[in-house]
Amino acid sequence: MNSIEQLYRTRTPGSAALGERAARVMPGGDTRSVTFHRPYPLAIVRGAGPFLWDVDGNRYIDLLGNYTSLVHGNAYPPIVEAIARAGANGTAWPARNAAQVELAELICERVASVERVRFCNSGSEAGMLAAQLARHVTGRTQLLMARQGYHGSYDDLSSEWAGEGGRTMLAEYGDAASFEAMLARHGGDIAAVFLEPVLGSSGIIAPPPDFLPRVAGAAARAGALFVADEVITLRLGVGGVQAAAGVAPDLTMMGKIVGGGLPVGALGGRADLMAHFDPATPHAMHHSGTFNGNPLTCTAGVVSLRELTAERIAAMDRMASGIQAELERAAATLGLPFGIRRSGSLMNAAFEGAGAGEVHARAARMMEDFHLAALNRGLFFAPRGLIALSTVMTPEVATELCDRAAAALGDLAREESRMA
Repeated sequence: MNSIEQLYRTRTPGSAALGERAARVMPGGDTRSVTFHRPYPLAIVRGAGPFLWDVDGNRYIDLLGNYTSLVHGNAYPPIVEAIARAGANGTAWPARNAAQVELAELICERVASVERVRFCNSGSEAGMLAAQLARHVTGRTQLLMARQGYHGSYDDLSSEWAGEGGRTMLAEYGDAASFEAMLARHGGDIAAVFLEPVLGSSGIIAPPPDFLPRVAGAAARAGALFVADEVITLRLGVGGVQAAAGVAPDLTMMGKIVGGGLPVGALGGRADLMAHFDPATPHAMHHSGTFNGNPLTCTAGVVSLRELTAERIAAMDRMASGIQAELERAAATLGLPFGIRRSGSLMNAAFEGAGAGEVHARAARMMEDFHLAALNRGLFFAPRGLIALSTVMTPEVATELCDRAAAALGDLAREESRMA
């Protein structure tokens, strides 16, 4: 056990104890694989604005926002107040509600390619719904996605399960020719192409400018639908990344910020395609869900989207650029092989060593130690290095996080020196 881990354990005995209790009733003591890290994850009891507090009373600057979904920070007063007002009238009904309609209208106003919306409860569900619709419309079964892509926990949209013998084919992200070749060779079998405008879980990787338009064009020529997964990236522009990229997807997957911090998913797209869900039409596709279009979620989502203006998006972008520069400068001063990939308010910190063998293992170990060191210094981000800013982060908090991150990098440098 190194000194960084020792300090972490000393600071967080309450999290350790709750983890032991949780392990007796949940596999691994949790219900989300992505939140796990060694020696054990924190247990959070409260969030407010850009801060979180754990069960031991330690305060953290929240640099993750529940994996990008809390774009306005924790317990954002306008959202909390709107949920309280809506909750006083009930939490769910088996009928449409005004908030549901208002949120759908707002999404259609913001995202030019979306003419109709269908709500569900997660980004994964939105992906499942898109695949079902594409297969229904085209009569084809195969899907095509990027090798490094992530579209939720549905088997057919998991690169882990894709490949030979499956119902999903893979091409190389950022390489339009790779997708064009697959569509030219197998286009008659492919119902839809799924793409993230910016890779999320693979490390915030933006493609070349011509990538999305070329793939969308190849999909259209093959008679396949083009599905943009904007579950994460919708926060990067009022109309999503697709607007800046100059593409009009047939379907768009949404989630996270459109629920204002509550569980949500949505599929939007062309009116003629979405009409297949209209129960008043012959041979309509069946799509239901007990909490689809939940009034609390939709009420929160309306506030979240209305308050995510172009000006606030631009301010987060500028702040993220400054944070990236400061952290990379601090790491360079310490001689650490550290860098940040960034797209707007989303960043991913990493250490050099993407190749195989000892270099990769060292980079992974350094990331693990840096993550714990950052927690010790009061910074909360994803174990894999994902960072997402919020609209409520002030310049003063940004300065504080840069100071704390520099200190955590210093802790890592000292540990590396000790191990040398």
